[in-house]
Amino acid sequence: MKNIRSKRYRAAIEKVDRQKHYPLDEAVKVIKDLPGPKFDPTITLSFRMGVDPRQSDQMVRGTCPLPHGTGKTVRVLVFATGSAAEAAKEAGAEHVGFEDLIKKCQEGFADFDVAISTPAAMTEVRKLGKVLGPRGLMPNPKTGTVTDDVATAIHEVKAGRVEFKLDKNGNIAVPIGKASFAVEALVENGTTLIQSLVKARPPSAKGIFIENITLSGTMLPGLRVEASELL
Repeated sequence: MKNIRSKRYRAAIEKVDRQKHYPLDEAVKVIKDLPGPKFDPTITLSFRMGVDPRQSDQMVRGTCPLPHGTGKTVRVLVFATGSAAEAAKEAGAEHVGFEDLIKKCQEGFADFDVAISTPAAMTEVRKLGKVLGPRGLMPNPKTGTVTDDVATAIHEVKAGRVEFKLDKNGNIAVPIGKASFAVEALVENGTTLIQSLVKARPPSAKGIFIENITLSGTMLPGLRVEASELL
């Protein structure tokens, strides 16, 4: 079978020990030193969780404010009216509205990364469940995206608050920055995320909560992370 990996990727693979578990700081240094694509790769931490995603009482979900942000410009849509809508505009939301925005989303509008709603607006926004839900964009009180304090929510997501959620296969993947970030910044972001994940452990979870951790970059191979001291 023909190898479809690029010459650059194969060169990167040769610099990685696929059997080794790297301390987080060493893993970051290795990733940053790999021959990367022409753009600035996103660095991601992926977790294999020791919970059953089919059990609702074992759902792992929450948010984490990354100290150094993600390096990504976050486009925010806010469902609100009145003073909350004005506050959202002043806080820098790219799209603010209510019935007009609901209609746009129903018609396929998707030019945003995070959706925030006031509790009052949720009575109508719930109609977008089948549209926003599959894309992970449905406002949710557990992630701080259903709130009357829309200005604070906007500032937090634009400053680098990330959301984590268990997928149907029992995995979680979260971006922690860009390859251009300093080693120290990526390590601090990664450590903060791991600690937030540990705190989100459901009471019903038994045994090993985080089974393994992988650090990777866009179009780069992944490295196994030794995180026992972080856990």
